[in-house]
Amino acid sequence: MATFGNLSDRLSETFKNLRTKGKLSPADVDATVREIRRALLDADVALEVVKAFTGRVRERALGDDVNRALNPAQQVVQIVNEELVTILGGEARRIEFAKKPPTVIMLAGLQGAGKTTLAGKLAKWLAKDNHTPLLVAADLQRPNAVNQLQVVAEQAGVAVFAPEPGNGTGNPVKVAKDSIKFAIDKQYDVVIVDTAGRLGVDAEMMKQAADIRAAVNPDEVLFVIDAMIGQDAVATAKAFQDGVDFTGVVLTKLDGDARGGAALSVASVTGRPIIFASTGESLDDFEPFYPDRMASRILDLGDILSLIEQAQSAFDETEAMKMAEKFATDSFTLDDFLSQMQQLRNVGSIKKMMGMLPGAGAMKQQLENFDEREIVRTEAIIQSMTKAERANSKLLNGSRRVRIARGSGMTVTDVNQLVQRFEQASKMMKTVAKGGMPNIPGMGPMPGGHSGKKQVAKKKAGSKSGNPAKRAQEDAARASGAEVQAPAAPAGSGFGFGLGRGPKP
Repeated sequence: MATFGNLSDRLSETFKNLRTKGKLSPADVDATVREIRRALLDADVALEVVKAFTGRVRERALGDDVNRALNPAQQVVQIVNEELVTILGGEARRIEFAKKPPTVIMLAGLQGAGKTTLAGKLAKWLAKDNHTPLLVAADLQRPNAVNQLQVVAEQAGVAVFAPEPGNGTGNPVKVAKDSIKFAIDKQYDVVIVDTAGRLGVDAEMMKQAADIRAAVNPDEVLFVIDAMIGQDAVATAKAFQDGVDFTGVVLTKLDGDARGGAALSVASVTGRPIIFASTGESLDDFEPFYPDRMASRILDLGDILSLIEQAQSAFDETEAMKMAEKFATDSFTLDDFLSQMQQLRNVGSIKKMMGMLPGAGAMKQQLENFDEREIVRTEAIIQSMTKAERANSKLLNGSRRVRIARGSGMTVTDVNQLVQRFEQASKMMKTVAKGGMPNIPGMGPMPGGHSGKKQVAKKKAGSKSGNPAKRAQEDAARASGAEVQAPAAPAGSGFGFGLGRGPKP
């Protein structure tokens, strides 16, 4: 996640220095803890949280378990990971639904934290889980707040209760109270009350929020906070806890490029769990918060579980079985390839998905350069082919590729690269379907796969290029005793798009 980019980089650099040590001395531990402290303070984590965190890390890192470990650096990373999970709240917590519907969820927070959009995201997420949510427009203070909630509700495909126009008129406590009766009559099983915020904490806002809470007796009060708020997060959270109290926290704008210390401070200081995280502008950029997964992302250890869950939500299981069979029988076509591309696009941002892979921090530049429109271009090229060409890529001779390039508004080079990536993906998936381990371009040989040494030796010994100029160059290199380089694999991945290519104009 971009919010923790700088913190991840700093921690990764710190741990890299540890890996050269066979055994850790107290001086090594102190230097590491000092760097961790600096990194956390720079990320705007609250001072009291930093002190407690680094104190526990130091104490455990100087313990006998680390001193006796075969790899003390890994032990320290593990300790930091476990302590990060602790300050992020330990166990993940979900919404506690009422035994007798409707479940009432009240949203509270400062203006600008993204409460109204968050209400739509939460409603859409609940609707996907077969709930029938009702959004309640109880923010009658902010100009156009009621209208904004109505627009968000329409986008999310959920109902909204908005009897008052807002813009400073109407009684928000009465609206909130009436919404419960409306929900019971119309059989909505979740009520989400959007309350008014202010630019800063004030007595009037707190009293209104407390009055709404008393009127509707909510099952959950979610404090919505901007992850980019920095050191102010702790003071704001404490003020809301004292004035209204809340049962859980929702972090918004976790896709921002600020330092993100709010996430590492709020749960620890308030003792209330972070339940959800909003990670983008789309209504689908919303996910349950898992402390262990977030800690792994911060330490650049990846978040494979979230990646799998996202993929499972978009990929059809029956379709996946058919694809696996096609891979195994070598009957995978460009039509199938297109179908996979379209399903992949349904998962969400490719860049975000790749960011969940372990070691993604090392690919930061390539991920930044990745153009999400690559899938659209892939679709345009394949859709410009005839049915026969899609079924058999061997038919794609020079003249056909020229025609396809013109029809898709792309170049012949683009068509050639797509065909190369398709063939590469087919080979890779066929290997996987048969229980093997593929060699992924740019990543080197996979464990358990072929090392590639024999192939290099064979190339050195006798391969001859079909290009006369290239062949002469190879012969000259052999004569001088230099190593002949094998041709580089085309940049890309098994998904059919190039990683690290700059955006097209």
